[in-house]
Amino acid sequence: MAAIYPDLEGKVVVVTGGGSGIGEAIVRGFARQKAKVAFLDIAVGPSEALAAELVGVGQTVRFHRCDLTDIPALKATLAAIKAEFGPVQVLVNNAAHDERHATETVTEEYWDGRIAVNLKHQFFAAQAVLPDMREAGAGAIVNLGSVSWMIGQGGMAAYTASKSAVIGLTRSLARDYGPYNVRVNAVAPGWIMTERQLTHWVTPEAEKEIFARQCLKRKMVPDDVSKFVVFLASDEASGMTNQHYVVDGGWV
Repeated sequence: MAAIYPDLEGKVVVVTGGGSGIGEAIVRGFARQKAKVAFLDIAVGPSEALAAELVGVGQTVRFHRCDLTDIPALKATLAAIKAEFGPVQVLVNNAAHDERHATETVTEEYWDGRIAVNLKHQFFAAQAVLPDMREAGAGAIVNLGSVSWMIGQGGMAAYTASKSAVIGLTRSLARDYGPYNVRVNAVAPGWIMTERQLTHWVTPEAEKEIFARQCLKRKMVPDDVSKFVVFLASDEASGMTNQHYVVDGGWV
């Protein structure tokens, strides 16, 4: 059974990209803690189904459709969440898109789009919630990175550039807002068996590589990441900030 952190009950939590994959597991993880969870996504069908399921069992969950690359829309959505639930106390910047791309085909427009969907919104979401965290003298932000750049994965230069930059963003925000008891950490998932990964990338050959490289000889699943993210947001991790944690079964 997953751990329960009493301090998370009733806290206002925002999860970006919460409609599927790792994000869905994070939404479920915080809902299990009886937090007030708002999640953002562009996929309406699965997101509405997730919210309805969790509300149906008595949990406080809201879905907001939002294109995170539209920064004014992101700010407006976060303002709407604050109006309903109160100031955001936990922000999980999870949303990303790991589309593969050959270096020689990348245009300036495509590059800017990859940065927007994988990095830019993390900063502006944090910027929007940090004033309230500063005023409250407490808060937790968890930015999702990736091990892709650490293992030297090719075929996705804009993605790996974005994900490596998450560490710089995390450490800067942690330094600036630590005096106000706001903690900022990054989590880098390894090869997590989401539906997207299983559909697009996990071939028999890929499975052989995973088990050859990981210390743990099992498939990593979204809950492996979710449980750690929830822990980082809790008071049990009150002394942890400015760090980058890898959840990859021991690949790196």
